Amino acid sequence: MGVGTSSAPEARQAGRPPAPRSGDAAGTGIDPGIDPDELPDGLVVADEHGRVVRFNAVAERITARRAADALGRSLDAALPLEDLEGRRWWQLTDPYGGLAIRVRQPERNLLLPGGREVLVSARYVRDLPTGPVRRVVVTLRDTEARRRTERSHAELIATVAHELRSPLTSVKGFTATLLAKWERFTDDQKRLMLETVDADADRVTRLIAELLDISRIDSGRLELRRQPVDIGAAVGRHIQAYVAAGQSADRFLLRLAQPLPDLWADPDKVDQVLSNLIENAVRHGEGTVTIDITPAPSPREGEESGTSVTVSDEGPGIPEESMNRVFTRFWRGSKRGGTGLGLYIVKGIVEAHGGTITVGRGPRGGAEFRFTLPVAAPAYLT
Repeated sequence: MGVGTSSAPEARQAGRPPAPRSGDAAGTGIDPGIDPDELPDGLVVADEHGRVVRFNAVAERITARRAADALGRSLDAALPLEDLEGRRWWQLTDPYGGLAIRVRQPERNLLLPGGREVLVSARYVRDLPTGPVRRVVVTLRDTEARRRTERSHAELIATVAHELRSPLTSVKGFTATLLAKWERFTDDQKRLMLETVDADADRVTRLIAELLDISRIDSGRLELRRQPVDIGAAVGRHIQAYVAAGQSADRFLLRLAQPLPDLWADPDKVDQVLSNLIENAVRHGEGTVTIDITPAPSPREGEESGTSVTVSDEGPGIPEESMNRVFTRFWRGSKRGGTGLGLYIVKGIVEAHGGTITVGRGPRGGAEFRFTLPVAAPAYLT
């Protein structure tokens, strides 16, 4: 067997590991001021004899094994791992008897008993560059978070493919028809086809913009160009656009509290947030769409004032069981349509400003979205 099988180290009390070496937390190489149980990853450490001397709390959770049952046992018995082809991992790698120049095993997917998948990496610690292994330090990571990320990416790709197929099919069909039979259509027919192509091109452009926003939000690279923003005027422009498009002016109620603190934010990003929230209220809600703009305590520590915007309608609202999913990717209300990415992006933009956003039930039963932005004046003005 590749892992050492010499007699167990001296007796341990209550399943605890032996006293740490000088300057070394239980032989792990971790700063003695750090409790291994506070580490975010599972940690398993074996000594020069291949016996487990450290088995932290996360390792217990991932392996479903108590530390008291693992400490003092050989590494292959305390942590029986197999590769995806069913081969016993410690026999395959032979950490104590393999090449003397090896210092680590890169992270890879291995299987615990019962078939549970786990990400494992290992480091071989030696006193001399090619000397015997003094300890093996193993880290374990649960694959569930990675699986969720992979599923999310797969869902995003599927959604994008579906959303792109329809407008691109339309664009291709109309342009091919116009090129092949231009003389057969009247001017009105040509205009209708070209307007449809133009609208579908706008859909594709919006989808690409959403994907870029998601990429920047997820990577923490969303750039803000802060300027003074008149939030009341910004809301007014959106209302005027809806009225010009045929909505009744009576459907909108703007209530603006005075005085408001001067708001420094990215005007384009704030417009994007307002556009999404007001569009949702118009499209999915009913009755009057009310927008309240009020001063509010800043959501960010160290700042006193902020600006709060509440958008509410009088429709059926959002079911209670869906409230915690509203700002997740691909969430859609009862009425289908759209990519389901808008509110996820809204939350990312608000939080990039240092703000907060919540959803609830409005005073007249509809959905109510409320976001608060800190004033965030540039340092040279404070």
